Parts: sequence; C-alpha cells; structure tokens
Amino acid sequence: MNRKPYNDLKTHLVLKYGEPVHRVPIDAGFSCPHKIKGTGGCIYCDPSGSGFSIDSSLSLREQMEQRISLLRKKGIHKFMAYFQPNSNTFAPIDILRRIYRDAIIDDVVVLDISTRPDLVSDDVLDLLEEFKEEVDVILELGLQSINPNTLKTINRGHTLSHFIDSSLRAKSRGIELVAHVIVNLPWDTEEDVSEAARLISVLRIDGVKIHSLYVAEGTELARQYRAGEVTIGSLEQFLERVVIFLENLNSEVIVHRLVSDPPLEGTIFGNWGMSKIKLLNMIERKMIIEGRSQGCKALKI
Repeated sequence: MNRKPYNDLKTHLVLKYGEPVHRVPIDAGFSCPHKIKGTGGCIYCDPSGSGFSIDSSLSLREQMEQRISLLRKKGIHKFMAYFQPNSNTFAPIDILRRIYRDAIIDDVVVLDISTRPDLVSDDVLDLLEEFKEEVDVILELGLQSINPNTLKTINRGHTLSHFIDSSLRAKSRGIELVAHVIVNLPWDTEEDVSEAARLISVLRIDGVKIHSLYVAEGTELARQYRAGEVTIGSLEQFLERVVIFLENLNSEVIVHRLVSDPPLEGTIFGNWGMSKIKLLNMIERKMIIEGRSQGCKALKI
C-alpha cells in the first residue's frame, strides 16, 4: 500500500511488475523541429534537449547495454527504455521502427517515448501499437502550461488544442500517456496550475511529470533572467503550486516526477540551490503536515 500522499511511480511499478523497474535514458540523436525551423525553440530549452546525463557518443544499443550492465550489478532486473532528449518521433516511420526496436533488449519491459504534442501523427500511433504487442508503451507529451499566452511567451510552438487532440487519439489506441507540466512558470497563476491538473484528469491521462523551472546557460530564458526581465518565484510559491496541482489531480494518475533535476554545470538558477531529494522531502512533509493529498480537490469523473 502506498503511504505517500501522492500516487508515486516507484510504488506503481513494483505493484505492476512485482519488482523495481529502472528507467534507462537514451539519446537516439533526434532533433527538434521547433529548434531547427528558425523560431529559436522554447526559451528554456538547453542545447542538449534536457538529455544532459546521457553519453550520446555511444550507439543506442551500447547506451542500453552499458547502463543495464551496471544496474544488474545493483540487483535491478527490469528496465524501461526511455527516449529522453528532444523530439523522439521526429523521423520517418521506418527509421523510428528500427531505432525503437534496437532499444528492446533482454529485460526491457517498457518503451517510453518523449515528444511534442504536435508530432504525434496517426502513423506514429500505428507504430506504437505494433510495439504494444511486445512491451508496455508510454508516450510522454510536453504540455507545460494550459495558458495560451504562456505557451506563446515561452515559445512552445504548439497550442493546447494540439495536446488535447494528440491525447485523445493516443488514448483511443490504448497507449499509456504521461503529461509534462512546469508549475512555476512566472506567467502562470495558481488557477492555471489547478486547471492543468483538472484537464489532465478529465482526459484520463495516466501519468504526470511535474517540473521546476530552471535557467540553463545559452538559452533565451538565461538572457531574460540576467536582464531582469524574468523573475523566478520563491521556493514557498513552488511548493504551494506543486501541492495545489496534486490536490486537483485525480488520485489514480501516477506521479512520475515532482521536481526537475538540473545539471550542476551550465545552470544559472536551479531549485533554489537545493538538492532534488530535499525538495521532494519538503513537498511530502508539507502535504502531510497540512493534511493535503493527491485528488482531495479533484473533479469526480
């Protein structure tokens, strides 16, 4: 039984597979169309596409085998192949099929694909359905905010409608969905945060990754931050927004992440100078002390 005040991923995976499942991040060399079409990409996105922990000099299979070999020595026996940086559906279908296939080696039980909501064609969904016959498939979509003005300000290059459309089409195929949300965007309000949780619940999205906004060197956000054009909210505001989001999130939605894990190098501002584990403990402690839990204010669906 889960004793946390939220439905955490680790507990869910143990209940589903009978033992821990470890995520293995993969850099397959994909790019992002939003970066290369001359629009500059999202204002917060670092050049690596958030894949800073991956050695992309290795082949895809080498990345998998190297990481899994080390994890097996720690007693981990089941794995999730996680295509992490950039847009991992941005390639012809035949290439995607070959790349995804290379990631499914022994003891990989989940194929996890992260991408943009405007890069989910029916052909991509057809392909993911093929792999569902061999492993569980997760499709991760970057929502970030439900506020149209915020989406424009951060230069996401997609609309809320793109997210809703892709989610509905993926769910109709029985594909497990995870939404990404940044809860402390300076242009969003607490109401935006709670509405994002309600939308995710109504769409029956299976999981969520909550992010804390950090400022990476070489980004447009870094320029704005240094110029005083953008101010990151306080730690207290972030903690409150995380809890508000969780309160309005259906209790069955699996929480894959509660806070970002910015790299030590190249980060101008990140997590108020605190470790990820300390922030996680603060969120959980706040919820317990204040008697708040995931879904306690969620819409009845």
